[in-house]
Amino acid sequence: MPSRESYVVRGKKQPRRRRNKEATQKGSLFTAALGLNVTPPKPTSPASNFWQPIRSFALSQLTSLVRRATLRESDLAPKYEKVHNFKVHTFRGPHWCEYCANFMWGLIAQGVKCADCGLNVHKQCSKVVPNDCQPDLRHVKKVYSCDLTTLVKAHNTKRPMVVDMCIQEIEARGLQSEGIYRISGFSELIEDVKLTFDRDGEKADISSNAYEDINIITGALKLYFRELPIPLITYDAYPRFIEAAKITDPEKRLESLHEALKLLPPAHCETLRYLMAHLKRVTEYEKDNLMSSENLGIVFGPTLMRAPDLDAMTALNDIRYQRQVVETLITNEDVLF
Repeated sequence: MPSRESYVVRGKKQPRRRRNKEATQKGSLFTAALGLNVTPPKPTSPASNFWQPIRSFALSQLTSLVRRATLRESDLAPKYEKVHNFKVHTFRGPHWCEYCANFMWGLIAQGVKCADCGLNVHKQCSKVVPNDCQPDLRHVKKVYSCDLTTLVKAHNTKRPMVVDMCIQEIEARGLQSEGIYRISGFSELIEDVKLTFDRDGEKADISSNAYEDINIITGALKLYFRELPIPLITYDAYPRFIEAAKITDPEKRLESLHEALKLLPPAHCETLRYLMAHLKRVTEYEKDNLMSSENLGIVFGPTLMRAPDLDAMTALNDIRYQRQVVETLITNEDVLF
């Protein structure tokens, strides 16, 4: 019969062996899921010693690929918040609210329907529906004159494809063009570019084969910003930007502009950042194109900013401050964004 001392010793060793076994099992879960066997080789197996570094390298490479793919996916499609664009609608036949699941009573104007994603709800329910509109390309049929956030969510992009494609084309063959953005192209051809984007979207051809004059592409880009239903610098943020431009102290002006940028919707802010970075690259070729940040501010000030319901005299006085806002954004693009 074993002694009390030997029983106690065995009792202490047993949990340690159990813990080692459990740790080994947990450590093998990840490698088993990946289909790789990286179990430490036995000292008596030269073949296992040979394959272990290769297996470890393969595991590290696979983990790195997964991580990079995840980062690329998150960078490609940011999640912008968007409110629904509800409009009163008359439904044919019986309809139920997609929010509360109750019947929509009445013969006409039974509820509201989102013009961008097609969500059908009661008028009362529309006030409490979350801002999770996911625009459908079946409902978003235009590129120009379309709300900026609606367009990028419908096409699942960071910025409107018009902005990306036009800027890429301009930087490829127009940075040294004299008077870039100041000289206008033929209005008929600019309108043709607009119709091309509305019809073909990302497949639109704006290369030099289709439009040799780069001023047509710059005109199409400016037209896109002018026709936005909500300007790139939104009506809500407009007063804060004008107030910042009136500040004489350069450091305080930058601080005020930085705070004003926070008022912009994420899609607007990202598009503005991309545009300002491009315009700053334009100024680097000032000796060739004769376009300084001040000249670009004169061109883009009224294009990116529109006064919300102000009288003509006040709007006229704001033009100089609009120029100062854009000029400061271009010059300090690397600091403000």
